[in-house]
Amino acid sequence: MDLLTDWAPTLALVFGGCCSNAITLEQVTSATPTAGSVITLLQFVLITLHGLPSHLNWTPYGPRLKPRAIGLPPYIAQVFLFYSISLINNAAFAYKIPMAVHIIFRSGGLIVSMLMGWLISGKRYTPIQVFSVILVSLGVILTTLSASPASQKVSVSEASADLRTYLTGIALLSAALLLSGFLGLVQEWAYARHSNNAKKADSSATWKEAMFYLHFLSLPMFIFLRNDLSAQFTAIHCLAQKSPLVPLVPFTPFTPVIPSIYLALAINTITQVICVAGVNRLTTRVNALTVTLILVVRKAVSLIISVLGAQLIHSHSGGKVVNVDGVKMWSGALLVMLGTIGYSVGSRKTKAKAGKDKSE
Repeated sequence: MDLLTDWAPTLALVFGGCCSNAITLEQVTSATPTAGSVITLLQFVLITLHGLPSHLNWTPYGPRLKPRAIGLPPYIAQVFLFYSISLINNAAFAYKIPMAVHIIFRSGGLIVSMLMGWLISGKRYTPIQVFSVILVSLGVILTTLSASPASQKVSVSEASADLRTYLTGIALLSAALLLSGFLGLVQEWAYARHSNNAKKADSSATWKEAMFYLHFLSLPMFIFLRNDLSAQFTAIHCLAQKSPLVPLVPFTPFTPVIPSIYLALAINTITQVICVAGVNRLTTRVNALTVTLILVVRKAVSLIISVLGAQLIHSHSGGKVVNVDGVKMWSGALLVMLGTIGYSVGSRKTKAKAGKDKSE
């Protein structure tokens, strides 16, 4: 019973927060595919506000930021990369990328991490890790090929335009994966250079600090997107005039009602914070392999919900349906998940062997 009460809140945050976030993200992007910058801004603002109290000291002269485990200069490159990755990933929805493909494609970060680790950092990998990344690569390719335009009769020119649009979205996701690989290397460098300070703080505090500053320091850069943000907010407001009204608090009499698109956007922003908090809590309780396994299961659940609910969401939002070949998509998802687990197992064995050699 104690085990259940200890794990229930963590799993509720991870599965409830992250899966709800995926559902509402699909709902919002199906209705307004070009709202990526607005979604990113709202998430960054709320995560910053959520983390701000933990990083402030109140002095007689007013609030001051607490001392950091890692100085501000190492964050500069990380902030630019993180900001770009977040924007690009959300912008890809404007190019008819189904949520199922989006979920699996983003799992391909192992491929880029291994290539960059080998080419730039001179890292060596075990046969298990290499084979696992090959599985992930094949899975990403299969998933990418699983999407096709809706089955309505269209002209050759329309089909060609749809294909170009889809490939543009895939190119954006590929660019985000590449930038994610660079971000991983920069973070490794920053941690290694400031390892003495980072080791004095526990891993949870260091992770929270990084998340706070990556979001907080990114906020000023949204000024360069002010025109896009204004246009996207206007589009969402116009859509809200046509959206069905839903109760702010379900199953409660006399509760205020708001347009469904606003509620979905609010839930998406809040659940992003819950998801981040859940993953952070998970990393402090179990080893890296268990974290990977739980997150793989979470992605599988999100994938199932996405596939089962996609038609319903599109039909209510009026978005254009993109068909997904179930066999290719699930085969790709299985390969990605098996590859991710295999890579984690291989990494764990490598660390265990290195620790044993060091002790001898």
